Amino acid sequence: MWNRWLRRIRTAEWVTPDIITRRRWVKGIVTSVGDADNFRLYHTPGIGWRWFRRVPSSAKDLKDQTIHIRIAGVDAPECGHFGRPAQPHAEESLSWLKNRLEGRSVYCQLVRKDQYGRVVAVPFVPRRFLPSFLGKRWASPLALEMLRAGTVTTYEQAGAEYGPWSREAFLRVEAKARAARRGMWKSGGGGETPAEYKRRHASSPPSSE
Repeated sequence: MWNRWLRRIRTAEWVTPDIITRRRWVKGIVTSVGDADNFRLYHTPGIGWRWFRRVPSSAKDLKDQTIHIRIAGVDAPECGHFGRPAQPHAEESLSWLKNRLEGRSVYCQLVRKDQYGRVVAVPFVPRRFLPSFLGKRWASPLALEMLRAGTVTTYEQAGAEYGPWSREAFLRVEAKARAARRGMWKSGGGGETPAEYKRRHASSPPSSE
């Protein structure tokens, strides 16, 4: 009972193969958003959080206390890293995710670990003003929200996960956002996808500027 339901998972390193095999659900508070397709989750098992159990707010107290979550099934425009330029709309996509998630409770189904040590998960955002026991059942699937808003593309690389949906379902939602010219599609289709950007920069060294 303690290990399965009440023990807090502090970091991605605490996510065991058994947890992944069972595709365990966890609930937590989003403490920060890094790029527009990943975030940090402070696991809050059991009850009493925000009443007599508190989530730390300082960077010092949060160090080694959060799970690095990679959102399954989507790929966001790349922010500038290591001297490489940011993709168009990267800042807008990042801002959208920060506004949607930071400080919010989120349910995540943990599905695997990626090559960077992050936990790939299917996140759901509970609707406001619902009691907590209805939170997961009536929550909104984050990946589909992002696709509808035009802040991400469908991730189609090897090992892609789409939760209870298919790749085709994700692509249909993306196509509707393109047709409606939302988010990154406001100037029409085309342009370099995040996957193409990463492939291009993988074959060239980062700028020293």
